[in-house]
Amino acid sequence: MSTQMNEYAQPIGQPMPDWKTRPAPGRVAIEGQFCRLEPLSADRHAEDLYTAYSLAADDRDWTYMPVGPFNRKEDYLTYVAAAIKADDPMHFAVIDLNSGKAVGTLALMRQDPTNGVIEVGYVTFSPRLKQTPLATEAQFLLMSYVFEGLGYRRYEWKCDSLNGPSRRAAQRLGFTFEGIFRQALVYKGRNRDTAWYSIIDYEWPEIGNAFRAWLEPGNFDADGSQRRSLSDIRSA
Repeated sequence: MSTQMNEYAQPIGQPMPDWKTRPAPGRVAIEGQFCRLEPLSADRHAEDLYTAYSLAADDRDWTYMPVGPFNRKEDYLTYVAAAIKADDPMHFAVIDLNSGKAVGTLALMRQDPTNGVIEVGYVTFSPRLKQTPLATEAQFLLMSYVFEGLGYRRYEWKCDSLNGPSRRAAQRLGFTFEGIFRQALVYKGRNRDTAWYSIIDYEWPEIGNAFRAWLEPGNFDADGSQRRSLSDIRSA
């Protein structure tokens, strides 16, 4: 972008005379070819989710989450019943279209419609969802909703800087690393330095097209393994 100057010869940001406050996210269902995102429901999803999360060998998936682990079903059901009352974070369940079961959740949070900024968080994928096309599609569906459905300018991913799997996932999905906010939070009785990542609107067409190419049926062999990685498709 070319640098804009004001009447005092000071550099200023690009003018946005037509910008308007964007809509807040709604409790909508978003359909894909492998999965569907639905507003999280205690009645429809909580038991399926607890069953799916219980398939994990241990509780490591909850280490970097602000909640959990939930070792009793009653505790998880209570958590979901409270979580769905808020609009921010707005939680979505990931539904496997083959089984019809909820297999994970993610949320839109720190919503800033005035500036068109929003964060994806509370990404909690069960063993039935991890490292499957559904997991990638779930992220793509939510990004598409934010950029194409709501017209936001910035989509954020933040995590504990020590959370290696989350940081690798952000990079694989096309987020740009922006830096570390030191001593940003205290959670679960310990410090969190927060790693910041983002995708912005002018990057989305290329990133979105890479997702669509990756999700094409021809990109998977008979065993369901990818032929080309998402990173390779973006690079090409």
